[in-house]
Amino acid sequence: MNCLLLKLLLCVALTAALPIDKQDEPPATNEEMAENYLKRFYGLETEGGPVGGKKNIQLFTEKLQQMQRFFGLKVTGTLDPKTVEVMQKPRCGVYDVGQYSTIPKSSTWQKKDLTYRILNFTPDLPQADVETAMQKAFKVWSDVTPLTFTRLYNEASDIEISFAAGDHRDNSPFDGSGGTLAHAFQPGNGIGGDAHFDEDETWTKTTEIYNLFLVAAHEFGHSLGLFHSTDPGALMYPTYPSTDPNAFHLPQDDINAIQYLYGKSPNPVQPTGPTTPSRCDPNTVFDAVTTLRGELIFFVNRFLWRKHPQASKAELIFIQAFWPSLPNTIDASYENPITEQILVFIGSNYSVLNGFDLVPGYPRDIYGLGFPRTVKSIDAAVYIEHLGKTYFFADGKYWRFDEDKQQMDTGFPKLISNDFPGIPDKIDAALYYRGRLYFYIGPSQFEYDINSKRILEVLRSNSWLGC
Repeated sequence: MNCLLLKLLLCVALTAALPIDKQDEPPATNEEMAENYLKRFYGLETEGGPVGGKKNIQLFTEKLQQMQRFFGLKVTGTLDPKTVEVMQKPRCGVYDVGQYSTIPKSSTWQKKDLTYRILNFTPDLPQADVETAMQKAFKVWSDVTPLTFTRLYNEASDIEISFAAGDHRDNSPFDGSGGTLAHAFQPGNGIGGDAHFDEDETWTKTTEIYNLFLVAAHEFGHSLGLFHSTDPGALMYPTYPSTDPNAFHLPQDDINAIQYLYGKSPNPVQPTGPTTPSRCDPNTVFDAVTTLRGELIFFVNRFLWRKHPQASKAELIFIQAFWPSLPNTIDASYENPITEQILVFIGSNYSVLNGFDLVPGYPRDIYGLGFPRTVKSIDAAVYIEHLGKTYFFADGKYWRFDEDKQQMDTGFPKLISNDFPGIPDKIDAALYYRGRLYFYIGPSQFEYDINSKRILEVLRSNSWLGC
């Protein structure tokens, strides 16, 4: 394999909102779609035409298993519905790496002071916004390593940045709007380290897709020698990140990888980043819990676990992939099954969601519900269906809200310790489900009988997630 081809295989394109394998007609069958997918992203090579012969079927099965391992699916070697679903999701345009990895240290930039140059600009944004996005994207990496990035204007640089459409003469043509967003090359001379952005996309500086800063930060990770990560919360995961760019912090998985190549930051206080919650982590702490039209939703940092009653395991999703209008973290949440609306509390504000849509006129402050100004945030909220009441918990006290009258009951707040014996004052989340009240405190859940006012059982919180 020659050097140029190797670089092209390692170039990376961030995920798009639509599948990148654009054709005038979609594949006639899932099998054809899967064969195209595995050829493009896992190097499937068949002999004598499409999959059909015994040897080709064996090769197909092996590549399918490799793909299933990468995405954390059950490794069946068969084209089951979940595998088809993942294959149909928007994704990156190059080969996947089975485990998170980097290029060898010997192939990294052999210097700490790197330069970059912006060769042209997109008309989607003012030039100053493009410059700011690129500067912020490089800062993501310089904040956690000894690397520095200096912009050049009139001379060749280490990392050349350009916007182009279609075939732009690097043997990796872009595919038009809604496809491959960008790609970058591993460190090296010539085209090495360069990053190209598809001009057929619409670039933004907001939470609207596609945010240039987020895409550039991902691509510059490849310019520095990082491959894709199997961690779905990592910046270097193949898919476009559903996260607020204004609240972005480089995840720990990416920090560990880049520091393996270039060392730690010279700052006296080492930066750390968020980690992706693990389904069976015994230390899992829920921020909020609610029902959603028969499903269970568990909020953890910028993610939520979505659990269908008939599913054995929960599905991890970015909060903003589910509800783009919400911030990255949630304090409390509950569903009123009569209206099928969900109330979500963030600080002293709350929003109302109708399914996946934000109800107009929100967010509003919590004081309109009857809370005193001394309450700055809600710890937990839970709707008790047979009572028609919602209980709010904050600062060792609780309030009771009448959903029919849409007002607080008189005589509240009251002390949690007096009316819920055995339950600590600080409650992280609460849920009423199938006649039982559940309090989540740290990594533990207390199953509580509201009638007898006693704790029935104490379990790990993540027992709901299929562990």
